[in-house]
Amino acid sequence: MDAIDSINLNFSDQNILILNISLGFIMFGVALKLTPADFKLVLAQPLGTLVGVISQFLVLPFLTFLLVYIIEPHPSFALGMMMVAACPGGNISNFFSSMAKGNIALSVSLTAISSILAIFMTPINLSFWASMYEPTNALLREVSLSFSDVLKTIVIILGIPLVLGMSVRQKFPAFAQKLQPYMHYGSILIFAAIVIIAFSANIDIFLNYIYLVVFLVFFHNATALLSGYQLGRLFRLPEADCRSLAIETGIQNSGLGLLLIFAFFQGLGGMAIVAAWWGIWHIISGMTMAYWWNYRVSIA
Repeated sequence: MDAIDSINLNFSDQNILILNISLGFIMFGVALKLTPADFKLVLAQPLGTLVGVISQFLVLPFLTFLLVYIIEPHPSFALGMMMVAACPGGNISNFFSSMAKGNIALSVSLTAISSILAIFMTPINLSFWASMYEPTNALLREVSLSFSDVLKTIVIILGIPLVLGMSVRQKFPAFAQKLQPYMHYGSILIFAAIVIIAFSANIDIFLNYIYLVVFLVFFHNATALLSGYQLGRLFRLPEADCRSLAIETGIQNSGLGLLLIFAFFQGLGGMAIVAAWWGIWHIISGMTMAYWWNYRVSIA
């Protein structure tokens, strides 16, 4: 099993470029439905938004560190978990919040805020928590991770498409409204394609090692969903807010994680397998939770 920490997945420069463009496209689609009014919701619902930010960028990385410390997975698996926890919410979280009868306004405002904060918080969280655990710190030293290079990449992938998408929404609202549904479903298909490309290029490695991360990702994702929900309960937020917080915390942008893994960690096997499987599993878990909450509301 030690071999997984030395395996590098194959992902060509062309595939990395496609991945960059795809994630930029996804972020542009998310930004098409954002307006300055969404950011004003932060002032209208300050507690819910604050709890959501704390849940995503402070609590989840901390709980991930504790999970790693207790379970002691392979260093590359542990670093993959920390990478996922450092990423912002995924692009399908708003859809799941709507399906779960959550607070859609809170979900949208958190998408806007987390996308901006992730530009700085993703590299900060990854560097900080990975350096706190010696096995992952050793991997960081091996790749000589540059904070400024990661920051620059995230600005290009998240920041620029976010500004462009919101600009189009503000200047051409009718066009943005017509385009947004296509971008939304298109982004889901693109994300699925990203994971499939990563799997297909390294199918033998995934088949040999995927069983090692199935339960690891299950417990990690369950921790994320449960912590988001319980943090909302702790602050006595409405049930709808708690559901959205659970989803915003449990649905992470693992596509961004995969990009950073291939760009800065040379496709380190354990990291990539964790991020890729998370990308599949969080759709299953998010859909399941949303359906269950929707059903509970329907029969209430």
